[in-house]
Amino acid sequence: MPSIHSFAADYNEARDKFLAAARIAGARTHRYDNPNKGPKGQALSTDVARLGPEDASRVVVTISSTHGVEGYCGSGFQVDWLANVGEAGLPKDTAAVFIHAINPYGFAWTRRATEEGNDLNRNYVDHGKPYPANEGYLEVADFLVPRDLSQATLDAADARLAAYRKKVGDIAYFRAVSGGQYSHADGMFFGGGGPSWSNRTLHAITDRFLRGRQDVAVIDFHTGLGPYGYGEPITHYDIDTPASRRVRAFWGESVTESKRGQTASQARDGLGHYGLNRVLTEPETRLTMCTLEFGTFDRESGQRAFRADHWLHKYGDPLGTEAGPVRAAMRRQFYPETDDWKEAVLFRGHQIVRQAIAGVQKGAG
Repeated sequence: MPSIHSFAADYNEARDKFLAAARIAGARTHRYDNPNKGPKGQALSTDVARLGPEDASRVVVTISSTHGVEGYCGSGFQVDWLANVGEAGLPKDTAAVFIHAINPYGFAWTRRATEEGNDLNRNYVDHGKPYPANEGYLEVADFLVPRDLSQATLDAADARLAAYRKKVGDIAYFRAVSGGQYSHADGMFFGGGGPSWSNRTLHAITDRFLRGRQDVAVIDFHTGLGPYGYGEPITHYDIDTPASRRVRAFWGESVTESKRGQTASQARDGLGHYGLNRVLTEPETRLTMCTLEFGTFDRESGQRAFRADHWLHKYGDPLGTEAGPVRAAMRRQFYPETDDWKEAVLFRGHQIVRQAIAGVQKGAG
C-alpha cells in the first residue's frame, strides 16, 4: 500500500529516502553533483535510479523538482514507487528511470528557481537565438518585486497590478506574469542567460539513458496550479499531432492541452517538454510526455510567496532572520503537508505511471 511516510521534511531527507528506496529496489544509481551548496552548507546533487533491462526499448521516466521546492511531491511518489512497486511492476523490455531533484538548489533553498535565478521550465529555449519577448512583464516587473515589503509599498504595487489586470484581462495578465520572461534576470519566471546547470544535467541524463530507445514516456511532477490535491496531466504538443494523440491514448480524457487553452498554465517558451522533444525525435524515438500538476492553494497566495522569495534573494539576506518566514510560505504553497494531499499525490501518481507503462507497450499502435 502507498505510504505517506515516503514524503520528506527537507531536501536532505528526501535524497536519503530516495537512495534508500533505490537500494531496496535493486536499482542502479548515478549521481550528478551540483557545484553549489545548500543553506546549511550541504552538498547538492541530482540522483538517477534505473530499473529494468539495460537494453530495454521502452522507458518510463519520472522527474521531480523541476521547480525546486515542488520536489517534495515528486520525490515522495518516486520513493513510494521504488519501495512498493519496483521491478515487479515493469513488463518485459521496459525500464524505469527516476530523476530525483533535477533542480537540487531550488529544492534545498525552498525556491522554484535554480542557482542561476532561472525558472527551469522557461530555460529550455534555443539560447543561440533571440529570446522570446514578453511585453506585458516589462509593464509589471517593478510591481511584482518591489524594493521593500512595507505595507504601503505593497499596497501601491498591488493597486498597479490590479489596474493592469483589469486593463488586459485575466489571461493576458497571468501570461505576462508567469508565461516566462527573458529581460529581468532577478525577476519572476526568468528563463534566459544560457542553459542552466539543471538544463545541462537533464540533457546529459537523456543522452545516457534515453537516446536510441523506441518509446519513452516522461512524467514531470509539479505543484501549485489547480484544485487542491488534484493531479492534472498537461500536454504542450501541437493539436492533433501523433504525439498529442498518444498523450490522450495514454492518459485519457483528463488530459488538458495548453495549445487548446484547456489549462491554467500560461507557460509557452522554454519548457522541458520542448527541450526533450528537440533531442528525442521520431522516427528513432517516440516521446510521450506530460506535466503532472497537483493543485495546492490559490494563485494570489502563490504570487505573494514568489514576491517575498524574489525580494529575499534580490534585496534581503537569504541566510538572515527574514528568510525563515519566506521559506515557510514557499514550502506551504507548493507542499501542503497534510495526509490527504499526500495520499492524493500517491494515488494519482501511481495511476499515471501505470498508464504510461501500459502506453509504451502499445508502441506506434
